[in-house]
Amino acid sequence: MAKAAVFDVDGTLVDTNHLHVVAWWEAFRQAGHQVAMHDIHRAVGLPSRDLITHVLAEEPKPEESDALSAAHKALYGTYFERLPPLPEAGRLLRRLDGQGWRVVLATSASGPELAALRRAIGADDAIMATASAEDVAEGKPAPDPVEHALELAKAPAERSVFVGDTVWDMRAGVRAGVRCVAVLSGGIPRPELEAAGAEMVFRNPAHLLAALDDSPLGREE
Repeated sequence: MAKAAVFDVDGTLVDTNHLHVVAWWEAFRQAGHQVAMHDIHRAVGLPSRDLITHVLAEEPKPEESDALSAAHKALYGTYFERLPPLPEAGRLLRRLDGQGWRVVLATSASGPELAALRRAIGADDAIMATASAEDVAEGKPAPDPVEHALELAKAPAERSVFVGDTVWDMRAGVRAGVRCVAVLSGGIPRPELEAAGAEMVFRNPAHLLAALDDSPLGREE
């Protein structure tokens, strides 16, 4: 029976969360909103419209939300050619692929952004499929992205693991019925990740790779 290793990307495999924070902060500033970078950081991982509503504590008009999203997209796009992978991210995916896991990415990114992230990871040979924002009706913390990833892998939830870096990731994984592993590389504290459903927490992909056999992604069949 197939088993799926589902991975978030931003903050989990590629060190981009703070780049998103800066891009969103500038987009909000240009629109006349003074918001704290700390508040933006805690919302990273949500779909754009949900992030905007979360940060502003109110739902903006659709045209303002679209303008903010477009500004963030343009600002963040300036980093596409130099997105930094987290330590051993590609090697981790290749190891899992070699051990029989079906590796699927579950991310809010799509289009050129997703392509840039995959280039940064540099492990396309190990990635079976990608569940992007364009594929689901709702993003995290809804279970839709993780559930779609399992559909692509043709793997049951009880034999699958989701790795992410935010509270939103953990909540999505729990709702999808999979085991959840967290990394600290996105900047969210361990207690918050554990409270949201993380079974184990690692510093980054390199730490997870080093402890792989003792993690939910170990060799057990």
